[in-house]
Amino acid sequence: MIDPRFLILAGLLSAVGIGGYVRDVLRGSTTPNRVTWSLWGIEGLLIFGVEVQEHVGPAAIMTLVFGLIPIVVVAASLPHRHGRWQLGPFDVVCGLGSVVGLISWALIHDATAALVAFVVADQLASLPTVRKAWLAPQTETAWTYLTGVVNTTLTIMVLHRWTTAGVVFPGAIFVTDLVIWALVSLEVGPRMRGEAAVAA
Repeated sequence: MIDPRFLILAGLLSAVGIGGYVRDVLRGSTTPNRVTWSLWGIEGLLIFGVEVQEHVGPAAIMTLVFGLIPIVVVAASLPHRHGRWQLGPFDVVCGLGSVVGLISWALIHDATAALVAFVVADQLASLPTVRKAWLAPQTETAWTYLTGVVNTTLTIMVLHRWTTAGVVFPGAIFVTDLVIWALVSLEVGPRMRGEAAVAA
């Protein structure tokens, strides 16, 4: 466990990361997938409520931030005609699957099964942006996801004790942000496709 005051640093990093993302959305250089970001916002606010009930402590503050940030991103993209990613069948299917997962999570009374449903919902919500980072990394802002990796690491490290309720949600965000950051910053998709084209 580290000093809970590190959450202040995590909060500042969130502000910097999301500020850069919103700036890029408004400029038209970043086009958020609204399916992913809308569901991320809903999930964050829902799990924040659970963490408050479970008395997770100060770490729940970062979960609240993780719920509010996507709402800011979606709001920033609405008035900008270039501030959106064109949605397709894959995005819709993932979005609907995520909603079903969230409904299941709310209705299931078994804690373990409900947690599995939530994690599945979160991962389904993330897939459209993971796919976009693979196909068009230039439409994303890598820095924002790197700050997410640092934030979630600090959030987990300030926990007095590691519980399922306290670790799973930031842990899932850590993995997702790390994957998206790597895909965007390293341009893995274009590089792989370029190598395939040369080999052909």
